[in-house]
Amino acid sequence: MPLIQQCLYRPLQYTPFLSSSSSSSFSSTTSPRRLGRAWSRSLSYATTLSFFKVPPPPVYMESPTENGLDSAQLKILKQKLEELGMDSEICVPGQYNHLLCPMCNGGGSEERSLSLFVTNDGGAALWMCFRAKCGWKGSTRAIADGGPFSGSLNQLTRLKNKREITEENLQLEPLCNELVAYFAERLISWKTLQRNAVMQKRSGDQIAIAFTYRRNGKLVSCKYRDINKKFWQEVDTEKIFYGLDDIKGKSDIIIVEGEMDKLAMEEAGFRNCVSVPDGAPPSVSTKELPPEEQDTKYQYLWNCKEYLQEASRIILATDGDLPGQALAEELARRLGRERCWRVTWPKKNEVEHFKDANEVLMYLGSDVLKEVIENAELYPIRGLFNFNNYFDEIDAYYHRTHGYEFGLSTGWRALNGLYNVVAGELTIVTGVPNSGKSEWIDALMCNLNESFGWKFALCSMENKVREHARKLLEKHIKKPFFNASYGGSVERMTVEELEQGKQWLSNTFYLIRCENDSLPSITWVLDLAKAAVLRHGVRGLVIDPYNELDHQRPTSQTETEYVSQMLTKVKRFAQHHACHVWFVAHPRQLHHWVGGPPNMYDISGSAHFINKCDNGIVVHRNRDPEAGPIDQVQICVRKVRNKVAGTIGDAFLCYNRVTGEFMDIDEPSGKR
Repeated sequence: MPLIQQCLYRPLQYTPFLSSSSSSSFSSTTSPRRLGRAWSRSLSYATTLSFFKVPPPPVYMESPTENGLDSAQLKILKQKLEELGMDSEICVPGQYNHLLCPMCNGGGSEERSLSLFVTNDGGAALWMCFRAKCGWKGSTRAIADGGPFSGSLNQLTRLKNKREITEENLQLEPLCNELVAYFAERLISWKTLQRNAVMQKRSGDQIAIAFTYRRNGKLVSCKYRDINKKFWQEVDTEKIFYGLDDIKGKSDIIIVEGEMDKLAMEEAGFRNCVSVPDGAPPSVSTKELPPEEQDTKYQYLWNCKEYLQEASRIILATDGDLPGQALAEELARRLGRERCWRVTWPKKNEVEHFKDANEVLMYLGSDVLKEVIENAELYPIRGLFNFNNYFDEIDAYYHRTHGYEFGLSTGWRALNGLYNVVAGELTIVTGVPNSGKSEWIDALMCNLNESFGWKFALCSMENKVREHARKLLEKHIKKPFFNASYGGSVERMTVEELEQGKQWLSNTFYLIRCENDSLPSITWVLDLAKAAVLRHGVRGLVIDPYNELDHQRPTSQTETEYVSQMLTKVKRFAQHHACHVWFVAHPRQLHHWVGGPPNMYDISGSAHFINKCDNGIVVHRNRDPEAGPIDQVQICVRKVRNKVAGTIGDAFLCYNRVTGEFMDIDEPSGKR
């Protein structure tokens, strides 16, 4: 049976270890664990000893004011408070009344955590629960149409008189043998208990552990703990850290979640440690940080700010459960993430971690606890990273674990060394009108789907849906859609092939189209593309063309600034969703064009199209029979940011007008 339970059936023989009259049969070097067990063997079973929950101390309040008291409205007010679950019979106007909170019932310790203030005239009341996991607050009036009520919840903390307490008026005394033995079982030594002035409080034959909170050696508050791990504190005392004097003037400090963890840290050699007084919240608040005077749940931080201001490195060693992590985040929000570090508790088994410092000390020892603190990591700051956060990704890239690190082949041998498709990149495609830009992108999508199963979102404003479907089906089935002159003698696709093709269209492409007469904005397009990525697993997005989008901008913004901002949005979308984006942009009017492919800097709008893209491609079709075959298409790769995926150069493909396919020039004619 653990010593802490054995204590329940032992007579109370109080022999404080602080006393010089302690039994001489034990040397000063005897361990607390051995000492506690020896005392346990020596005790008889005459009377019962147990931990107790100290009855709430008398409430120290301001003197009540009878002047102006309206007994009629006070009666109405008390009735309203009763309906809210408060015991209004013990409430005195003009005073702070400490009640059991009807929302949380004082938690497991059933402490009177609700502070209720009734105005002097009995016409209004305001209240707040000071348990960190509750925080219920509110106010009410006796008469709804009464005069203005100027009170605020802040006065519950601002106006409250702090009690002056001493060890004598709290009736604290040194720890008995049984409690020393209990701490020894948790590997907390007598030396640590003595230095931290851990005491006890007695009521008859019952005792509770008393953790004394001190500032500059003076007793400021006291927190109690019983056998069932229930806690309660002295009311109307200042909220400060436990062990506050230990961090005075320290540049490195450690913050833990409980007094036992603070003591455990000292066993590992860390005295520069404090514990929060109120435990952890259930979750991180979604609200903005309140002003200092309204930050009631974390008032202890502001009460100790002169100690914290000197610290340049703060290690948050809160519990590993969700409330503990929420506490770490709330502390980091207030202390500044840039100077915070966090610990990772060791694994207990395959699925669990040790919960806190004292648990690590008990099961793994002080050396492991010391190692945990020394290996604390920088507290994460959103948007600020270290390369070690990406080592797994870098290793996978080096070993080509995924297989597409060099990009995906376009399906044309002529382009393999020049342009490969990398997820998360932006490719700008341009070319003079009727050069085959959109047809080439359609053919590229068909190849990527056939080889790698990619799906695509299409924002193609220049194509009617039925016309776009025909072009894609002809490339996929490799037959003309109609029996028409463009098809020559080639047999059109059958009804069965059409039905199969329709199913392929449905499974492969998702259309982004504006149903009304308005032009879509780039934000609207990207929002729908995001939905397509998350809902349908889309890997590629085509926006064709740029000039069909709505480009309204502030009068103070130039087109160059607008294009830069727009392309930044597109690139962020591509990178965040690992989605390759093809953006078609027409060149400006070429007054002196002589038939050659245009330059990427000829794109209408801004040079940012070539400056900000990952890949820049010009699609150019030969129109002069004397210069070469008119079915020859030149793919000019003018920019490749990622040298692993390609390089600058030209490739030539053959265009099949019947089916809309693009093929390598040396491909056998039977496949054309």
